[in-house]
Amino acid sequence: MFVVTGGPGSGKSSLIECLRRRGFRSMPEAGRVIIQDQIRIGGKSLPWADRSMFAELMLGWELRSWHEASALDGPVLMDRGIPDVYGYLKLCGLPIPAHVEAAVMKYRYNGTVFIAPHWDEIFRQDAERKQDRKEAAATCQIMAETYARFGYQLVELPREAIEKRVDFIMGHLKSE
Repeated sequence: MFVVTGGPGSGKSSLIECLRRRGFRSMPEAGRVIIQDQIRIGGKSLPWADRSMFAELMLGWELRSWHEASALDGPVLMDRGIPDVYGYLKLCGLPIPAHVEAAVMKYRYNGTVFIAPHWDEIFRQDAERKQDRKEAAATCQIMAETYARFGYQLVELPREAIEKRVDFIMGHLKSE
């Protein structure tokens, strides 16, 4: 399982979708779907309403994704991972519950983590992505610090066309 992390709007999900079309297995990002579902049902577990509850829903999603991916053969690309929940809580200035840190320690990914740097030219806000550019850049920084804290080796994705990013990741996966 290989995590692709970074700030919002840095091209992670588009990159993973391209790799999926090339035959790689993947697990989707938690945040966007949780936001869409919470809006549909009138829920309050949203990053602009109850960040702690939103983090708990993301943790549950990431744990399920980890278990599902661990049962698959070959490399699986994760659109974010359990440490992202830890990083999110840190970014928000919220307490990090012991069970979140325990999950980060217990459920591990491949030691190589791909990080999509903040890229101002492709960043866009939308209905689910309400962060501004400053928060997007800060999120990327927190994710880098978080993954490094837990012993992962970060590999920064180039700020290049998506096909070059795909080739970059494929090159790394072949060497693993």
